[in-house]
Amino acid sequence: MDILVKGGVLADGTQADIAISGGRIAAVEPGIDADAAEVIDATGKLVSAPFVDPHFHMDATLSYGQPRVNGSGTLLEGIALWGELKQQQSRDDIVARALDYCRQAVAKGVLAIRSHVDVTDESFNTVEALLEVRDLVSDTLDLQLVAFPQDGWFRAQGAEAAVIRALDAGVDVVGGIPHFERTMADGAASVRAACELAAERGLRVDLHCDESDDPMSRHIETLAAETLRCGLQGRVAGSHLTSMHSMDNYYVAKILPLIAEAQVAAIPNPLINITLQGRMDTYPKRRGMTRVPELRAAGVTVAFGQDCVRDPWYPLGSGDMLDVAHMGLHVALMTAPDQMRAAYQMVTATPAEIMGLDFGLAPGKRASLVVLDAPDPIEALRLRPARLAVVSNGRIVARTAPAQTAFAGGF
Repeated sequence: MDILVKGGVLADGTQADIAISGGRIAAVEPGIDADAAEVIDATGKLVSAPFVDPHFHMDATLSYGQPRVNGSGTLLEGIALWGELKQQQSRDDIVARALDYCRQAVAKGVLAIRSHVDVTDESFNTVEALLEVRDLVSDTLDLQLVAFPQDGWFRAQGAEAAVIRALDAGVDVVGGIPHFERTMADGAASVRAACELAAERGLRVDLHCDESDDPMSRHIETLAAETLRCGLQGRVAGSHLTSMHSMDNYYVAKILPLIAEAQVAAIPNPLINITLQGRMDTYPKRRGMTRVPELRAAGVTVAFGQDCVRDPWYPLGSGDMLDVAHMGLHVALMTAPDQMRAAYQMVTATPAEIMGLDFGLAPGKRASLVVLDAPDPIEALRLRPARLAVVSNGRIVARTAPAQTAFAGGF
């Protein structure tokens, strides 16, 4: 064996050793007695499938303050700032920042990221840079790229052609932003165009959808209907869906079964949704995250995304998906034990499923896992502990020692 993980506790509470050979999991069972080149002592520690981030913007990450800080904190000012930045940054700038972020994410146990790539950069630097990054990190990190027309499929001149150019260059997923088009009709047309293009090419779809406080932003309805029409069930995600937070209950009761029937996944981004939304409210102030418990109860697949780290939209973030899930369960009021365990799944197994990845702690699966300094998923969410070991494709790629505190109190 290449690696033997001893004494770990799986997410379901069972204790098992994990044997790894040739980049695959060879066995998961108690008391494995085998020689291994490396033994990881995980006694009493949570051994988990890797963390997966299904929604990120790697072309903008770690650019906070360039060309200036987002003073209003709004989505629209962030988009305007990004429009200025992409005219100034070089391909090398994007590559350097993205690689820096990938290292930070891997150290936190994140072994797969779906990043939206702005294809409306006329220089095409964003696409070329992240294709290069995808190749550079491929042995360790699965980087799935979305052809994202940030300035609108129809609103930005040449954006549709740029999406096609990016897909021809090797980008993986069709993106879009229907609520940013100039009219509701153009938004609906952009959804149809994206789904038809994905069906034609056999690709997945992930749209920024209804990232708005406007309850009349209802492009998720069109996305679900077009998914059914184009036969894309199980291959489509609606990211954000924040307008659902403000929709009336009657309409939500109508739309939830349609989303479930179309097998469209939902990807809210808790840290960013509650930061960008509600900026025009006085009080009570809406927090903007979509209706996570209701979506899940309707049978919709829901995963949490990070979205942003130190960029024109968000000044914070560390790449730790436990921070994302921690915020998500608070905003969604998911504090029952089974709900907190579900929140953990929403940053591990569920986003891996949405992205079509072969992750999981079972024989034959890719040998990618994380050992955490916590005994179970709920304690991991509470403490956001050290990732004692991160294994990717059968190799140990990161280790973090647990924090040590010398207590000098007087009691």
